[in-house]
Amino acid sequence: MSQGKDRVVLAYSGGLDTSVAIGWIQEQTGQEVIAVAVDVGQGGEDLQVIRQRALDCGAVEAYVVDARDEFANDYLVPAIKANSMYQGRYPLVSALSRPLISKHLVKAARQFGGSTVAHGCTGKGNDQVRFEVSITSIAPDLKCIAPVRDLALTRDVAIDYANKHSLPIETTKHNPFSIDQNVWGRAIETGFLEDIWNAPTKDVYNYTDDPTYPPLPDEVEITFEQGVPVALDGQKKSVLEIVQELNRRAGAQGIGRIDIVEDRLVGIKSREIYEAPAAIVLINAHEELENVTLEREQARFKKRVDLRWGELVYDGQWFSPLKQSLDAFVDSTQLYVSGTVRMTLHGGRAVVTGRKSDTSLYDFNLATYETGDTFDQSHSRGFIEIYGLSAKQAAARDARFGRGLQL
Repeated sequence: MSQGKDRVVLAYSGGLDTSVAIGWIQEQTGQEVIAVAVDVGQGGEDLQVIRQRALDCGAVEAYVVDARDEFANDYLVPAIKANSMYQGRYPLVSALSRPLISKHLVKAARQFGGSTVAHGCTGKGNDQVRFEVSITSIAPDLKCIAPVRDLALTRDVAIDYANKHSLPIETTKHNPFSIDQNVWGRAIETGFLEDIWNAPTKDVYNYTDDPTYPPLPDEVEITFEQGVPVALDGQKKSVLEIVQELNRRAGAQGIGRIDIVEDRLVGIKSREIYEAPAAIVLINAHEELENVTLEREQARFKKRVDLRWGELVYDGQWFSPLKQSLDAFVDSTQLYVSGTVRMTLHGGRAVVTGRKSDTSLYDFNLATYETGDTFDQSHSRGFIEIYGLSAKQAAARDARFGRGLQL
């Protein structure tokens, strides 16, 4: 098949909706479809099986890539460095994968002559924004469409279409939840979870075991070099291997379950359930190592940067100028964030029990109250007098004008 300009590059999962979307897009737009499947650790079928299914469903080309290490090194590492937690609790499970997938969609468009990129998002969610803003930030010339949002591809239409055309895809299995998952975690929504009074049931969870009846406590040591996790229990591992192992070990302890009513980018509130065992452990460990190694004012300001970094990524601004500038600041803070954090994993909690670093700012001789204390306490009286001078003057003025604090 020769390359042409009237081709649509489709983000392809191998499931019902995107399989049907191949033929549906061709019928609705008259354009050929290139299917793109990106493995970010979501599990499931082999990439080559997915590739063949895309071709069997009518795609003229199928681009597949194992991007798990790329995801870990280029997307999860910056998230760890920035302690990324949207609304203080959500470690950006889905949001981090979208710019990576978008990058490969653009690469496929360039390779196979695509002029339009398609994704399977609805018009209510965050992901439509993340995909389209990422794609047009990389390649402003590309157009974007969403079959569900723009071409009326509802689920009942998809099932009828698949049956009518005998597509090689299961159409009868029904899952009450909408699920997105990758190596960083798992996101679950819809179904009975949309009533925010309903508690999650056991079938919601997959990455984590019930923390009510945990196995024996699991002690782990996590080593970082300049903010990057490099070893577990003294054994050097890749970032991907560390995430995978901590998912298993922390997941077995029920760590990483999150139930949150979230402020979506499109302006609505949404109830979301997340499982992110490794993410919770690694971010907590990294924050603790920063407590030991970052200078006080630098650490205070970085917390503000971390908050804005997470908001930008959640809002689909991975490739924005501000995000790039914040990355430069975050990277500059990580020069001395090296050392080892010891944690106990047990019963749904990851508790720091020890930390050590050759670049630590903790000075035992300054901190101790025992013999050997090198802190000169005689300096404190003058320090307090100067530190409180402006507040003291303001209080005296209030008293002169009858506005002093009433006890």
